[in-house]
Amino acid sequence: MTPKVVGIGEVLWDLLPGGRQMGGAPANFTFHARQLGADARPVTRVGRDALGQDILARLRELGVPTDCVELDDARPTGTVTVELGTDGEPHYTIHEGVAWDHLRGEAPGRRAVAAADAVCFGTLAQRHDDSRHAIRTLLGDVPPTALRVFDVNLRQSYFSRPVVEDSLRLANVLKLNETELPRLAELFGIEGDEPSRIEQLAQQFHLQAVAFTRGGRGSLLHRDGKWSDHPGVPVKVQDTIGAGDSFTAAMTLGLLAGWELDTINQRANEIAAHVASRAGGTPPLPESLCRPFQVAWAES
Repeated sequence: MTPKVVGIGEVLWDLLPGGRQMGGAPANFTFHARQLGADARPVTRVGRDALGQDILARLRELGVPTDCVELDDARPTGTVTVELGTDGEPHYTIHEGVAWDHLRGEAPGRRAVAAADAVCFGTLAQRHDDSRHAIRTLLGDVPPTALRVFDVNLRQSYFSRPVVEDSLRLANVLKLNETELPRLAELFGIEGDEPSRIEQLAQQFHLQAVAFTRGGRGSLLHRDGKWSDHPGVPVKVQDTIGAGDSFTAAMTLGLLAGWELDTINQRANEIAAHVASRAGGTPPLPESLCRPFQVAWAES
């Protein structure tokens, strides 16, 4: 059975030194989930402008449904100025007053989340009251058996303890990286080494699973008191845009497939490494990386 997956939040143009690329964590997540065989779509909002039309065209080119993309008559499509460090790490200037700040949660999006096996959301798209209210309303429509994946995705100053805490309480799966874990530990007064902090977050917020990515050091997965520690896949990094989102997609679908943690961790690291070796957040994945997921859905 093909899983139904939804990414809720921002879609935008990353304005890179070499040209623009479609981005936004939920859009990247949705694209990679779809490559891995899921029936995946974004719930987002763009301006009724040329950039918005270009977003819709790019999504269609990538094979991503646009039925849950809202159109805003008053506000522009989101853009982000991106500068790449010498290590390929992106540094973002995220422009405000854009369409996805005013997500409404219109009927197509509500129908999509009500039928979902997994949804993914983050903090950035909750920076405005309008989109924050819409996201929480949408999460209220998600079936109780579905995965609700909170990809923390802290950006600039667009987060607060109340937003993070409320999001953790709405989620049952958490994904965060090596810069975000210390910030959450500080917000919630959690001490100890990385595994201890992860375990405390899981216990405090009743999380089914936690994924902790460490860049070139691989990742830790935690579920039901069990751990998987993967050292990472060596790769020549072109840029890391979208690598974490592809990891989240693979991890989410691995959980839906019922795989062992080590299997999920291995496949998610391989996929994230491939994305990091390519430019932009939505490079095509080779068939060899997609096939295990596609076989899982064919057999279910």
